[in-house]
Amino acid sequence: MEKETQRRTRGGRRRQREGDASHPKPQRAVNYRQLKNPFPTMDVFSADEIANMHDTALRTLEELGIKVLLPEARRVFAAGGARVDESTEMVYIGRDMVEAAIETAPKSIKCRAGARDRDFTLELGSLVFQAGAGAPNATDRERGRRPGSARDYVEYLKLTHHFDVFQMISPQVEPQDIQTHLRHYFTTEAQFTHSDKFPFVFARGTPQVMDCFEMTRDFRGLSDAEFQASPHCYTIINTNSPRTLDIPMAQGLIDFARHGQMSIVTPFTLMGAMAPITVAGAITLSHAEALSAITLTQLVNPGAPICYGTFTSNVDMKSGAPAFGTPSHFQASLAAGQLARHIGLPWRSAAGSAANTNDVQAANENQFGLWGCLMSGATVIIHAAGWLEGGLSVSYEKLVTDAEVLNMVAELCSGNRAGPDEIGFGNAISEVDPSGHFFATSQTMERYNTAFYEPVVHDYANFGTWTERGAKDANTRATEVWKAILAEDARPAIDGDRLAQLKAHIAKRTAEGGAPPES
Repeated sequence: MEKETQRRTRGGRRRQREGDASHPKPQRAVNYRQLKNPFPTMDVFSADEIANMHDTALRTLEELGIKVLLPEARRVFAAGGARVDESTEMVYIGRDMVEAAIETAPKSIKCRAGARDRDFTLELGSLVFQAGAGAPNATDRERGRRPGSARDYVEYLKLTHHFDVFQMISPQVEPQDIQTHLRHYFTTEAQFTHSDKFPFVFARGTPQVMDCFEMTRDFRGLSDAEFQASPHCYTIINTNSPRTLDIPMAQGLIDFARHGQMSIVTPFTLMGAMAPITVAGAITLSHAEALSAITLTQLVNPGAPICYGTFTSNVDMKSGAPAFGTPSHFQASLAAGQLARHIGLPWRSAAGSAANTNDVQAANENQFGLWGCLMSGATVIIHAAGWLEGGLSVSYEKLVTDAEVLNMVAELCSGNRAGPDEIGFGNAISEVDPSGHFFATSQTMERYNTAFYEPVVHDYANFGTWTERGAKDANTRATEVWKAILAEDARPAIDGDRLAQLKAHIAKRTAEGGAPPES
């Protein structure tokens, strides 16, 4: 990377060379912030098979039930007509309840970010990317693998903010050097001061969630009614497969639904471990668990924003370790997409990698998993960049190299044109004699600055030029990219008074002892 002569936009596209203001370089008019999936969906099962899987999921909830550990959630289910066995904590949900919940769950969700030009809508056909998330460790080539810290959280946040292709702030990397009863203050302030994208809140008990809602409401300058009218933040709810909804996750579903904020329900089912070994069986179980969580939110608040989700792959049967980017992972995404379309809800899928370092295996797994999501019509694709070790680490270099691929997908989302100017009979084809070249045609001269995507980290130089520049591989170049981004430290505009109020609130709540991660 030519650090002295080139700078990059947040979309990863280069700005004009410094000192060359007399020849400003036009930017490609591609909106990375609101994307539509341009690819036709691909099916792995027939329509009859999908209908049978949906019916089997309903039968599972009706006959086998789901274990719900939170008493309040069991009371909500009972009030809605479910059969509840308090002695076993089992809840048996009738299909009529599920169908009613599907009916009231919104098919389109307008998500309100910190800036209006970063708002987006979740619905079938839209496309949103998140960086790899929820890892206990961070890694890069200069400092190695380490437990996640506050510094890592902020750095990873700056990197993900830089690239417009990430429209949502993910759960990031866990800042383990911040005490758990204060951690949500740190992550909330960091998100608001380093990004204006759609923020994430961990569902770690009502006290912390209410703190985060209050901080979000006040920092955005909203009334209670305005806050509850649209989702201004979101959480991710993982069921405990098989067929268990634990206390913090059930409480999170209730709290977010009650206050009009969005939950993304994501059963994490591994074929052969926490789910049947077949794609059809694993996805059917995942579907049943997701439907139970969706039903809970709609019983609490009909119309509450809820995003259907699944994260299903297989295990390595030799070691029992999770595997990602496999054919089964790809097929599971396709099946989940079919079920999401069957019920008509926006949905979340995931890419990811089980590789231990940012190598060819990591790239192959992430891209194969990514294409499974794209071909399945996923609305939100989490772990789309930076994820290693099946989620145990996030890599700075991998975030950059994966963002390159996502940028190219975003370019495809903009489509193309084939009008007279694009076909170019008069301004290109007719201007060139046989055996000539098109470098100097009117069409080329008009478009050469904007015709093609310019890479963030890929190097298209020939071998000789590449060697003269130091023969840097992609990982080396990616290190230079992330270091340059962190050195730039670009931040969104912040209202000084609201920031002061946020800091005062955090100081007050910290002095009062914070909020424990409990329901």
